[in-house]
Amino acid sequence: MYKILRAEELTANIYLMEVEAKRVAKSCNPGQFVIVRMDEESERIPLTICDYNREKGTVTIVFQTVGAGTQMMANLKAGDAFHDFVGPLGQASEFVNEDLNELKEKKIIFVAGGVGTAPVYPQVKWLHEKGIDADVIVGAKNKDLLILEKEMEAVAGNLYVTTDDGSYGRSGMVTKTLQDLVDEGKKYDVCVAIGPMIMMKFVCKLTKELGIPTVVSLNPIMVDGTGMCGACRVTVGGKVKFACVDGPEFDGHLVDFDEAMKRQQIYKTAEGRAFLKAKEGDTHHGGCGNCN
Repeated sequence: MYKILRAEELTANIYLMEVEAKRVAKSCNPGQFVIVRMDEESERIPLTICDYNREKGTVTIVFQTVGAGTQMMANLKAGDAFHDFVGPLGQASEFVNEDLNELKEKKIIFVAGGVGTAPVYPQVKWLHEKGIDADVIVGAKNKDLLILEKEMEAVAGNLYVTTDDGSYGRSGMVTKTLQDLVDEGKKYDVCVAIGPMIMMKFVCKLTKELGIPTVVSLNPIMVDGTGMCGACRVTVGGKVKFACVDGPEFDGHLVDFDEAMKRQQIYKTAEGRAFLKAKEGDTHHGGCGNCN
């Protein structure tokens, strides 16, 4: 059992939990995720790691209530425990494996949308601990839906907060702020965008025009977390990939966002899943590679 040491509601329908998981905390890196289950009968829920403390042996997760499973999770309190807390899974952020001296020469901009702020935070924190300050844009629909602002401010080189309705910080979408920063003379060597699929699509559209290489995290489309369910199948550079086993991070300029978003809608129904399985054949499942 994995004890919940802290549980709090960050904002409407978005929750943070600090969980005692020593083996996961010992080996996880920014960009990776865990799969949690509340009991033996619960659904598997993949969640990106928001933070970790190797000394304390804790891992922090942030999640939004979108279905029955996450709604049940929201009712857990400090002192309760998860039956399963499996990880770290997926590939770590590419920054982790880069040469630090080369990394220090890069100008990096992170773009976080909504709950995407949670997986952006550990990457920015990791860079900060290595003496690398990155600029960060955090966007939300309105002020009430912003999360982890103080935590991000403590590790970002420059933090730019923007709200769609202009209720706090800058006004408008994250893409407007990114364009404004470039217009103001900022130059970036790489962009990391994490948030809703539609947000990442338009960030990539802009960064492609600006000539800024861009990494995206496709954690929003993960369901099973092993590739076996076929939910996170995506085309990247003309090749079939699976977010949970090959990612979750990919070259954003190579991701077919339109196909991925359309596929998400089809996957929601049993009929849709059967259709996709028949259509995609052996490439439908990433874990086994063979539907038969």
